[in-house]
Amino acid sequence: MKLHSQFLKLHSHHGGAAEILVTLDELALTLGCTHRNALHVINKMSEQGWIVWTPSRGRGRRSSLKFLTDSETIALQSMKQAISSRDIRSAMEGIRGHARSSSLQDSLQGWLMSYFGHHFEIRSDKRIDSLRLPVNQQLHTFDPLYMNLLAESFVSSHVFDGLVGRGGERDDILPGLAHAWDVDDSRTSWTFHLRKDVFFHHGKVLAAEDVVYSFERMMTSSHRMLYNSIFKEIQEVKALNATTVRFLLKKPNELFLPFLCTSRAAVVPRDLESQGESSFGRRPAGTGPFKVAEMHEDSCVLEVFPYYFQGRAHLDRVEILYVPWGISNSSPETSSGFHIVTNPSVSDPSAWSRIHSESSVRKFVTFNTKKKGPLSDPLLRADIVSCLNADVETHGPQQPEPHPAALQIATIPQYSGDAESVAARLKRQGYTCTVLTVSPEEFKGPVRLQADLIVFSLLRDQDEQLRLFDLYLTLAQHIEPRTRADIEGRLSLISREPHFQARAEGFKIIEDSLIRDHQLHILYEKPTETAYLPSVRGVTFNSQGWVDLRHLWFPPEL
Repeated sequence: MKLHSQFLKLHSHHGGAAEILVTLDELALTLGCTHRNALHVINKMSEQGWIVWTPSRGRGRRSSLKFLTDSETIALQSMKQAISSRDIRSAMEGIRGHARSSSLQDSLQGWLMSYFGHHFEIRSDKRIDSLRLPVNQQLHTFDPLYMNLLAESFVSSHVFDGLVGRGGERDDILPGLAHAWDVDDSRTSWTFHLRKDVFFHHGKVLAAEDVVYSFERMMTSSHRMLYNSIFKEIQEVKALNATTVRFLLKKPNELFLPFLCTSRAAVVPRDLESQGESSFGRRPAGTGPFKVAEMHEDSCVLEVFPYYFQGRAHLDRVEILYVPWGISNSSPETSSGFHIVTNPSVSDPSAWSRIHSESSVRKFVTFNTKKKGPLSDPLLRADIVSCLNADVETHGPQQPEPHPAALQIATIPQYSGDAESVAARLKRQGYTCTVLTVSPEEFKGPVRLQADLIVFSLLRDQDEQLRLFDLYLTLAQHIEPRTRADIEGRLSLISREPHFQARAEGFKIIEDSLIRDHQLHILYEKPTETAYLPSVRGVTFNSQGWVDLRHLWFPPEL
């Protein structure tokens, strides 16, 4: 790839002219190398057929260099090599530095369609099925305690298991590592009976002490975690014997069992400390259908765990690469290598089968009325909502009167586009807006209480009620005291309600009240849809609406 980079540097320096007259000294200066090395580089480019070099004798004499190929072709070759070697960062730098139009990205995406997807090879008379998947979030850790991103949770859900899991319906809960469980009349004592001979990836057999360690690790951690209001209600976790664990809650909480279905409540081995938390996050040992074989800055490789207690997965290997731009699929009939597309936009829908995962993403804005400032005025909040509801731009010479309120909008990088859109709409109506984008970890801190508007999202999946409980508890922190007390009171009632539908009605009352008081404004909601080619079998979804890799399979050509 170094030769590609040198060509691109040379081509860019000379403005893309088809032919130039140049000395070797000038070439050496451009390439940042010696006179001798510059000649070596030029000869290698000539051998590749990229240039024609006609030297002139004598030091200082100008020679002729003719470019036979364009920079985008070489950049595309370089990026293909970078992606094949999982050096995604180099590929991105190539796009940013050398794309003169959208054609380079279009060409690269066309190649990606065949690079990703299902591949197989025969090793020792055995068929090895592999799947390459792109994700648009960088993977940092798979440790349930430290995950921040959905892509990390997706991988983690295939590496770890919980005591229980989700069924097909939103309120169905099925056995996981525990084959059965009991709860007493007070709804505070929960006893789980573990399966026997369940293996972790490093060969250790699951025991009740692993469950105790996993939850005590969460309960004692100072790390801010999703759903921490649920597991902080655990008073004690105790191993009654090698296969029985009892949880004692401080008070009844009907969201406790749904919480145990989430990737946050995954069971980790109690000898984790011997490996170190940082190392464990990149090379974890779980009980799931796949184990992490490799973890790099921009990619990870999963390999099947053949001793999985719920049956071996059909795939043998999954390669997941961080690709920080969207992948469109405009020609599915010529791109059969790419088999699964999330939220597709295809020109020939008849070539694809489509399935909804019954999940969606809702983007919203909340108002910080606890902060002293203009948003304490309900009429101003109503005006802001009216501005955000306007779906047409103002035209003509008239400009809106400048509004004295200066608003700061806080969000995280994943939603910066939505935050900028909110700011643009408000600016058209005379508001002064600034957007503050911080990391997910920083966002959990005081930054929200210092902003006026907060742009965020809600994943409406099988864990929606847990997410809503977490959202409204967080939202209550930046709402004036009377409304906060009302929200917290309703959440307390919801946590004691055993029926799923009754809890849903309680959450709807909170939402309607916040919208009516202009404390919450929904920007839009986008359903999750997956398209796949007929060659893909076993397409099902996990609780978050991601394709469940354990059930995917590809029939061999006969």
